[in-house]
Amino acid sequence: MTQALNDLIQLLGLEALEENLFRGQSQDLGLPQLFGGQALGQAAAAATRTVPEDRYLHSLHGYFLRPGDAQLPVIYSVDRVRDGGSFTTRRVTAIQKGKPIFFCSASFQGREHGLHHQPEMPQVPSPETLLAEGKAVHQRFHGHPGEFITVEESRDRPPSRMIWFRMGGGGQSGAMPADPALHRYLLAYSSDFNLLLTSLLAHDVEFGDPRLRIASLDHALWIHEDPKVDDWLLYIMESPWAGGARGFARGSFYNREGRLIASTAQEGLVRVANDD
Repeated sequence: MTQALNDLIQLLGLEALEENLFRGQSQDLGLPQLFGGQALGQAAAAATRTVPEDRYLHSLHGYFLRPGDAQLPVIYSVDRVRDGGSFTTRRVTAIQKGKPIFFCSASFQGREHGLHHQPEMPQVPSPETLLAEGKAVHQRFHGHPGEFITVEESRDRPPSRMIWFRMGGGGQSGAMPADPALHRYLLAYSSDFNLLLTSLLAHDVEFGDPRLRIASLDHALWIHEDPKVDDWLLYIMESPWAGGARGFARGSFYNREGRLIASTAQEGLVRVANDD
């Protein structure tokens, strides 16, 4: 396991301060504010620490309220909303400087069998094929353990992109702990990468453009099956709408076997200053 991945796992390993109260350290990725995926992953971890071990996170719905400070730790307060016969519900509030910066609701369920259907995964080249053809592995941020291979991008409307994604890499698949809860935290953390940026593809604007102000407003994640984020996952994103200084995007995660393991959606501020 790489040092960067180990550091990220440590970041998601929260310190218990009191019952239902946790502290998480912060990660500075060089952004103007705290990376939203950190709040998602740590909130998922905080909620999970308060539920029975045989129940697993299956959905998370959150709102970003204020820009977080990547130089400060974050306090997570968990409200034990409901412990039902089949589902457990938690509400988590992330706090810095005495004010909430993010809150979410999270739902957990034990393992059950039921009806199943899903769309077919698109036929795309495998990561190994793409690498053999000369495609490069890139990282979203320097020193971050996530690895991405771009499969396809479309600037048509609606704009879309497909990427292969994994945590760790370096041929070390399987080196991560097998804890299903940890892989869910890491999937929540990773689901914030690239998603809202998909809304920019149809316009003459790139991330880093000085005219652009972009920030997540809300985020939803549904986990359908156990993810294994240390092996390649196909992340398919599209942005069906943008307007009113907001962009909307949704995504799907497939594993190598073609199983739809998670779905996600996000709306965010996408404000571009006039040239004058």
